[in-house]
Parts: sequence; C-alpha cells; structure tokens
Amino acid sequence: MTKPFLSIIIPYYNAAGTIGGLLTSIARSKHAPPYEVIVVDDGSKDKYEIRNTKYEIPLKLIRLKRNMGPAVARNRGVRAARGKFIVFLDSDVEVFPDTLSQIAKIYTDDPDIVALTGVWVKNQRSRAFFPNFKALRDWSYWINERDKSGYYFLFSTRIASIKRSVFMRLGGFDETYPAPLVEDIELTYRIARRYAIIFAPSVRVRHEFEDFWPIAKKYFLRAFYWTRLYRRRKRFDPVATTWSEAVTTISAVATLFFGLVSLFAAVGIPSISNITYQISNSIWVKLFIGSLLLHIFLIRKFLAFLVREKGFIFAVKGFFTGLILYCFIFAGAAAGRIAP
Repeated sequence: MTKPFLSIIIPYYNAAGTIGGLLTSIARSKHAPPYEVIVVDDGSKDKYEIRNTKYEIPLKLIRLKRNMGPAVARNRGVRAARGKFIVFLDSDVEVFPDTLSQIAKIYTDDPDIVALTGVWVKNQRSRAFFPNFKALRDWSYWINERDKSGYYFLFSTRIASIKRSVFMRLGGFDETYPAPLVEDIELTYRIARRYAIIFAPSVRVRHEFEDFWPIAKKYFLRAFYWTRLYRRRKRFDPVATTWSEAVTTISAVATLFFGLVSLFAAVGIPSISNITYQISNSIWVKLFIGSLLLHIFLIRKFLAFLVREKGFIFAVKGFFTGLILYCFIFAGAAAGRIAP
C-alpha cells in the first residue's frame, strides 16, 4: 500500500447534512498526491453511514464512545495517520478540485514550510443577508485587512495543514477545551514559537455560514476564552486580536452607548433626560460623533469592500450588524476578564 503524502483529518459530530458533501468534494480532487481520509465520529447521535465504497476514497472511520470535543477528535485522528503532512478540515466545508494539489505543491516547492492555513471563499449559496455578511467579513479579514508582513497566521482548522512530526512534538491540540472555542488559537501560539504559519490563498474551501445567533454566541465564547489566554500572555497578536481590533471593538460599543444616551435624552425619557438634558448637546452628542467617526475610520477598508461587493444599502446594514456583533465580543471579553 502506498504511503499517503497527506492525511486528512475530519472531526465529525452530528453533521449528517454536510459530511457527505465534503467527502464527495474530496473524491473529486484533481492531481492530488497520495492521501488518506480519517473521519473521527465524536460521539454523534445521527445515523449517517460513512463507507469507503460510497465515496471511492481511502477512508478510515474512528468512533469515539462519547462526545469529547474537536480537540480530542483531531488528536485521535492524527495518532492513526500515516501521512507526512496533516490536513485539518471541518465537517461543514467542501474542498475545491485543486485544494489538495495546492497544499502538496506548497510543501514540495519549499521544504522549509511546516504549517499553512488556507481560506474559505466569500461566495455563499444562500441569498440571506447575514451568511453573506459573515462570509465577506472573514474574506476581508484574510485578504484585504491582514498584516501582509506578519510572521504567522491563525492555524484555522476549517482548512489548515501541518507536518505530522511537528504536530506530534508540540503535543497536539489542548484537550481541555470541550468545544470548538480557542483550541486553534492556543495551538497557533505554540507553533509560532518556533515556526512560521504561512497564509496560502490558493488553498480554498467553501463554507456555508450560519445565521446571526449561532455566530453571535460563538463570538462571545471565543472572546471569553481568548481573553483568558491574553491574561496569561499579556499581549495582543496578529492571530486573534490586534491592538487595532481591540480599539475597534471599544469604539463600536461606545458608538452604540453614546448614541442611545443621546437618543433617549432627545426624546425625553425622564430617567435619563433629567440628568442629561442640559449637557446632551455639548457632551453626549459629541462623544457619539467622535466614537462613530473613529469606528468608521477603523473599519473603512471593510465598508469600502462591502460597497464594492454588494452595494451601499448592504454596507449600511453590515455596519449596524457589525456594531451588534462587536457588543457580543466586548461582553465575552469583559466576562473573560473578570472570570476567576
């Protein structure tokens, strides 16, 4: 049996609606190097059947007796892997025909590279506003706004790859995280102590985003757990939150707060207007305008990108949607700061 060059690890938990599309897309890969696919069923309750013959790919299934989280599932998959390089994919993405060949080309062209992260494309099958907004938000972050001089990038397990020997030497993902929270960020920090994680825009996957509330909850939890990491590291970084992004979050919350205070004062809500009536025009409104202008300046690249992609009305909706999401991030960070 030919030893695989790539071992594709897919943690699977109640993903019957998406895992089939991913495996089919892998089977349609063109010019791919020798590979194996290891699906780790993380205690799923759905009854989706995964068979080698159905997809005609070299596939191995590992079943965990109970749900233990993606960190555990990925580590178990890597232990069973035979490939020189590991490719991590989430169960809700689909690869492009050239995704695997592009990964192999990067490693072959430059043997010094040990880790890379790809990108999920901006197109959505859904026409709903929020999935398209989220896809454009992520695309803009990776393509338009990223620090092009950065030494390392987020090892995003939606599509990322690493040399197996390096992964094993680092001890894999931190299994104390029971859900998809910040285990990828924490591993990124450990990789980056010794190695660069390159950004490879030619390594693409398709991902269909959820609606507002599931994403808002993830933003809150991710900010909560990242803040706890920050309490240990005491510094910002280009991976999760830069200093500029922290200021952007604060400016968004300030814009909403000062805007609401100014509005309440203007319409005469007694509990607020009695206190602020005399100074609303001179202080609250100025604070609102100042924080609004600062926030617009900080997200100007993203707003311009939204206008180019979807038009002015979409960009206006995106602006207000972003303000609300920043509030979830701020709340998660605040909770992480005060949590024991």
